Amino acid sequence: MATTHNPPETLDRPEPKTCGNATGRVRRRTATSGEGRLGALLVSPTLLVLAVVVLYPTVVALKDSFYGTPGLDPKTGFVRDHDPFVGADNYTAIFGAAGDRFWNAFWNTTFLTVTTVTLETVLGIAMALIMHRALRGRAVVRASILVPWAIPTAVTGLLWRWVFNSDGVANALIGRQILWTTEGFHAKVAVIVADVWKTAPFIGLLVLAGIQVISKEVYEAARMDGAGGLRQFWSITLPLVKPALLVAVLFRTLDALRMFDLPYILIGAQKTSVETLSMLAQDQAANVRFGPAAAYAVILFGYVFLVALAFVRLLGADVVPRRHKEVAA
Repeated sequence: MATTHNPPETLDRPEPKTCGNATGRVRRRTATSGEGRLGALLVSPTLLVLAVVVLYPTVVALKDSFYGTPGLDPKTGFVRDHDPFVGADNYTAIFGAAGDRFWNAFWNTTFLTVTTVTLETVLGIAMALIMHRALRGRAVVRASILVPWAIPTAVTGLLWRWVFNSDGVANALIGRQILWTTEGFHAKVAVIVADVWKTAPFIGLLVLAGIQVISKEVYEAARMDGAGGLRQFWSITLPLVKPALLVAVLFRTLDALRMFDLPYILIGAQKTSVETLSMLAQDQAANVRFGPAAAYAVILFGYVFLVALAFVRLLGADVVPRRHKEVAA
């Protein structure tokens, strides 16, 4: 009797999936890595230049900030032929004998930065709106607005020094005799006026570039919905121009924190009313106090870095676009 062998029962096991998704991810990863290598190769010359002109001086300034001023060696009684190592004494002196002058320069720097950047932002937006309008002679208007920004800062300082002279144009217009280039709050006003006049066109130029990329159809749709000029500005122009405006304000803030040449030429050196951190560091270096000068420069670098970081984090000025995460199917 023939016996039949029944085949063993097979379990219903799922067929192994193809590795198409994995292959796609590998290809995307390979393409991304290739683009990353190409991008690193293209930016390497810029990174090299930045390392030479930014990183190296910063490291040297940080090293010099731990050294003092040459003088008599209390142990030998002879003049030192090298800068003595003092550790963190240059930084701790800020809270001691040198503290009053440092904190005065710090608050002057902060006040001038906040005031000038605020005024320049308001005037820059107004300039951008004026330059964007289709009016007769628009090219002449644009050129006249941008002229102050093209003038070198040293020339601007000399020009406004003549304006704020005791018998200059400013006193003739207000009908009072004010010594603008002496100590007092009026010296701050002179620096603010000169700086706003010079650099407000810079913000206006960047904002104008942002306005010109806004589609006209957006404004036409807003007018059809009954939106007036002010409503269009708050709901359309300002939100869409925000990226360009934030970049302009960021650049101007970082530049104003390092303000030196304009108050130095317009008002003068060692003026308590307008002395900034950059002026303080230059004064220490001019008096062969390179250690304290380096300490002030390092503190200013840290201040600028923290302001830039806070600006990017809090106000959303993303300088690096975010990658969208890919979700595997």
